[in-house]
Amino acid sequence: MALETLLLFLPAAFLLSLVPGPDNLGVLALGLAQGRREALGFALGCSAGCLNHTLLAALGVTALLRGSPLALGALQWAGAAWLAWIGWQTLRSRPGISPQEAAPDVEGFTQQFRRGLIANAINPKVALFFLAFLPQFVSPQGWATGWQIAVLGLLFAICATLIFSGIALTAARLGGWLRRHPRSAATLHYGSGLLFLALALRLLLSPLDAQPRAG
Repeated sequence: MALETLLLFLPAAFLLSLVPGPDNLGVLALGLAQGRREALGFALGCSAGCLNHTLLAALGVTALLRGSPLALGALQWAGAAWLAWIGWQTLRSRPGISPQEAAPDVEGFTQQFRRGLIANAINPKVALFFLAFLPQFVSPQGWATGWQIAVLGLLFAICATLIFSGIALTAARLGGWLRRHPRSAATLHYGSGLLFLALALRLLLSPLDAQPRAG
């Protein structure tokens, strides 16, 4: 894989990770409303989900899914349902500092990691994005196509980890100050739940044949 290819790919991966979507908006909302641990968990889960899409693209599974409107539609409904469930669970819980944030264990982190992983892994728009984006940087004179896609996908996941973690830490710092005020804490808490519901609706209503995006 040529160095010139990587020098083009990495800035593009960083910029695309910043494009507003369910992943980075979810990280932002959790950082503001719940704190660093939960936001970092969701951020790393979303980044790990990119590896799932990389594997599917490298094996050609995503290309097969693209040819099946029924399978893509099922994934779209599943992804929207999962985001809506996260939003509903957030709205049902009480605002303020959660027991997970106050306790020394990592329950809040692992729960949000699992949520982020699933939210990204079953998002068909991310799958189609990887199928459209990664092959553009594959060199016919390089390694086998599958291996090049695997390396590019891993690099994209690393870029996403850095961007999402930065968003998580920044939002958590700001949210920590805002959550000291009961009214602000409640607004952030319920606002994050409503954001996940809005993201679910956005995913459900967006056409899958539109230009693929990272989120």
